[in-house]
Amino acid sequence: MIELNSTPIVLMIILGVAGMIIPVINVARKEKGSSSFYGAIAFGALILSMAFVAYQFYTDAIAPAAIFSADVLVDDAFGSFFAIAMLIVSIMTVAGSLNYMKKKSNPAMYFSLILLSSIGMVLIAYSTDLVMLFIAWELMSIPTYILAGFNKKNPISNEAAIKYFLFGAMSSAIIIYGISIAYGITGSTNIGEVIQGFATLDADMLPLGLLAIGMFIAGFGFKMGLVPFHMWLPDTYEGAPPTITALLAAGTKKAGFAAALRVIIMGTVALNLDWTLALGIIAVMTMTIGNIAAIMQKNLTRMLAYSSIGHAGYILIGISIAPFSGMGLQASLFHILNHAVMKGAAFIAVAGIVTTLAITHIDKLKGLGRKMPITALGLVISLLALAGVPPLNGFWSKLMLFGASIDAGSALWWAPWLAVAGVLNSALSLAYYGWIIRKMYFEGETEKRVKEPLSIIAVMIFSIIFIVTIGVYPEPIIKFAEMASPVLTGTLMP
Repeated sequence: MIELNSTPIVLMIILGVAGMIIPVINVARKEKGSSSFYGAIAFGALILSMAFVAYQFYTDAIAPAAIFSADVLVDDAFGSFFAIAMLIVSIMTVAGSLNYMKKKSNPAMYFSLILLSSIGMVLIAYSTDLVMLFIAWELMSIPTYILAGFNKKNPISNEAAIKYFLFGAMSSAIIIYGISIAYGITGSTNIGEVIQGFATLDADMLPLGLLAIGMFIAGFGFKMGLVPFHMWLPDTYEGAPPTITALLAAGTKKAGFAAALRVIIMGTVALNLDWTLALGIIAVMTMTIGNIAAIMQKNLTRMLAYSSIGHAGYILIGISIAPFSGMGLQASLFHILNHAVMKGAAFIAVAGIVTTLAITHIDKLKGLGRKMPITALGLVISLLALAGVPPLNGFWSKLMLFGASIDAGSALWWAPWLAVAGVLNSALSLAYYGWIIRKMYFEGETEKRVKEPLSIIAVMIFSIIFIVTIGVYPEPIIKFAEMASPVLTGTLMP
C-alpha cells in the first residue's frame, strides 16, 4: 500500500487541491480575479511541492532508484529526480505566464490546467504499474491539448491543438495496445512483474514481447519527439502560447523519457534484446534531422522546436547504451535536468519577446540586446548552454554522454560513432544559435530599451544562475543523477 506521506501522494494532494480550488474561487468571486492572483496560487503550490521533494532528499527519506515494486507508485530517487525537473519547468511556466496572461480571458482555467498537467507528469515518474502510468499519461496530456489551443481566436493555435490532439490520441492508443499485449502474455500490469515475465518468455511468445516493446517505443516516442514520431511538434510549438510551448518542450517531453526508462529500457534488458543498435540509430536520426531542420527555420519558435527534437537525440544516446554503460543512463538523466532549464528558459524568453514586442521572426530580433537586455542575455546563455559551450551546464552533460559512448565501445562497436555524431551535431547547432545571437547583438543600432516584464526577468535570472552555477560546479547534479539511476546491468530478479 502507498503511504499517505509518500512523495507522489503528497504532491498529488498539494497540486490537486490548488488545481481544483482556483476555478472554484473564480466562480465564487463576484469580481473576477486577476491573472496574477491565480498565478500566485499556482506558483505557491508548485514551490511547496518542490520544497517537499527537496526536504525528502535532505532527510534521506527517499529510497534509491527501484525497478521492482509491488505498489502502483514507488517513492524512489528516480521518480523524485524527474519530479524536480518537471516541477522546475512548471514553476518557470507559471512565472512566465503572469505577464503573458494579463488582459487574456480565463486565467483561472489556464493556471488550473497547468497544475493538473503537472500532477500527471510527476505521477508518470513514480509509476510502477502500466495502468497507473497510462492514467497519469492521460492526466498530463489532456490539459495540454486544451492549453495548446488556449488562444482560441487564433487559427494557428486551433490548428496546433488539433494536430497535437490527433497525434496524442493515436500515441495513447498505441500505448494501451502495448499494455494489453504485455498483460496478455504476463498476466500482470506491474512493471516489475512484466519485466520478469518477459525474461522467461517461451520462444513462440517472443514476437509478442517484441511487439509490445515496439508499441511502447512508438507511443512514448511521440512525447519524446523522436524521429519519425516528431512531425506534430514544430507546428504545435509554433501555434501554442509560448509559455505552454515551454511546458511541452521542457516538461512533458521529460515525462516521455521517464515513462520510456521505466518500461522500454528495462523491458529490453529483460528480453535480452540487441535493441540498443536500433535506439542508437534513432538517436542519430533524431539529432541530425532536428538540427538540419532547425538551421533552415526563420521563425524563432520553430527553430527552438527542431532544436528540441535534436536534444531528444542526445538524451537517447545515453539511453541506447544504458545496459552496457552505467554512466550512460546517468549522463542522460543529467542532460534531462539541464535541458529542462535550458529549453524552458529559451521558450520563456520567447514568451517575453512576444508579450512585449509581438515578434517571433528571427530577422526582427535585430537589436534585441539593446531593447530587452536581460531577456536577451537569458536567451543567449540558454542557447550557448544548449550548444554545449563551456563552462555552461550543457557542456558537462554532453561531455558525459559522449564519454559514455566512447567507454561503451568495448562492448558495442558502434557506440563511439554516437559520440562522433553528437559532436558534429553540436557544432552544427552553433550555426543557427550563432545566427540568433548575431541578430540580437550585432545588427540594429538605433533601438531603444523597452520595459521588460518583471516575471520574465525573474525567470531569466534564475536560469542564468542555474546554468552558470552547474556549469562551474556540476558535481552535486551528477551525484543526484547517479543516485536516481536504476541498475540495468546484472540480474533482473529482485
